[in-house]
Amino acid sequence: MSKHHEPYCLRSRLSLRLLSLQAVLLTALVAVVVGALSASGFVIAGRDEDRVIDIVQRALGRDAQGDLVLRSTTELKQLRSETPDLWFLVRDRQGHSLSEGPVPAEFAAIGSGLDQISQARLGWQLFEDDPRKPPARLKRVDTDAGNVQIITATQGKLTGAKALFMTSLALLGIALPGLLLMGTATFIATPMIVRRAFEALDATADQARHIDIHQRGARLSLDRIPLEVVPLVTAVNDALARLDQGYARHKRFVADAAHELRTPIAILNTRLESLPAGPDKTRLLEDSARLATLAEQLLDIQRLDRCGHPFTRVDLVAIAQSAAADLAPLAIAAGYELALDAPSTPVETIGDAAALERALTNLVQNAIQHGPRRGTIGIRVSRPASIEVTDEGAGIPADQREQIFEPFYRLTPLDRGAGLGLNMVREIVLLHGGHISVADTAIGGACFRMSLPPVREN
Repeated sequence: MSKHHEPYCLRSRLSLRLLSLQAVLLTALVAVVVGALSASGFVIAGRDEDRVIDIVQRALGRDAQGDLVLRSTTELKQLRSETPDLWFLVRDRQGHSLSEGPVPAEFAAIGSGLDQISQARLGWQLFEDDPRKPPARLKRVDTDAGNVQIITATQGKLTGAKALFMTSLALLGIALPGLLLMGTATFIATPMIVRRAFEALDATADQARHIDIHQRGARLSLDRIPLEVVPLVTAVNDALARLDQGYARHKRFVADAAHELRTPIAILNTRLESLPAGPDKTRLLEDSARLATLAEQLLDIQRLDRCGHPFTRVDLVAIAQSAAADLAPLAIAAGYELALDAPSTPVETIGDAAALERALTNLVQNAIQHGPRRGTIGIRVSRPASIEVTDEGAGIPADQREQIFEPFYRLTPLDRGAGLGLNMVREIVLLHGGHISVADTAIGGACFRMSLPPVREN
């Protein structure tokens, strides 16, 4: 058994995947840039000038004469041993100074000019100076000797923890704003782009929703469809073509079968008419009439596609009178009375007269076939444009009043009907823009009501 996958939102999935891809690419780009700059000397080397300042700050003091001196601390000794090119310059506000190592000339004489600066980074201009020239760090700090200014180069070993922290900070400072900007743009732009790309698919889906069983030759449009979706739409169109072919073969078979049945049924009716009167003749004539009705119903399947082009004004009173005249002998022979209640003036609708008469005939024949063979079958025409057929039978159970209009549905399995008549009635009524309903009569029988659009006078 194949695993069922729930539908997903393509816009959200594309946005998340694009954002993930952008994050990976941005991180890789930052790593490459930082690595390249480090290899070329454009980025801080693996040494830490702030560590030099911190060590000197803790080692600084004054002698008895008030001059600046360095105490020989363990940290200072370690710094001197691991940094052969160590240099720094210390100055206080009184003009005392202390230096160690070869202080570059460009930094040696600038201390007094920067007394008001708490900290600064001094160096070279990118791409215009020699990157091997030593940059320097200036910082004013409080020590045991008072507030002093310390200038040193990029010296001192950078600890692993601090290196990781600085690298992470640099990556976040560069990558995170860019990622947030790109992510925001992605979540805003991606749904818009996907929506525009899928506009044609929405139109195609709307076309598919309007395809029904009466629409032959319908195909989905390939206009502006993305190439990736063309195979799907083409497959659907091929399926629709195969359905059309199968439906056409089915219709031809039904039509041929119905035409072939009409001749032997007509011969059978002629022979039955020559029999002497009696209950057996009546029953055989009814069975023959049902066969003829079945053949006509099968042909109605073909006629439905052709009726209504064009519709004309139809008088429902005339249709009811014609159907009553044709079906009265059959109803009387079956034990019923047939009553017609219609206005003296026309009740008109727009439609196909032959199709509407077939629908009314099917309703009356249905009442004859399924009734108790007694009582009255009534045909009533009323305004604005409706026809009712009532009987005095057992009625239709409420839970089956929708199902009886489905093709081949029968109330009881042993019912002699084919289950096509009421379905044909509904299809004809729907074709005319009306609706059919069934309810109980006052005495318990069934009342079928065809409601049609009336003619609206200008």
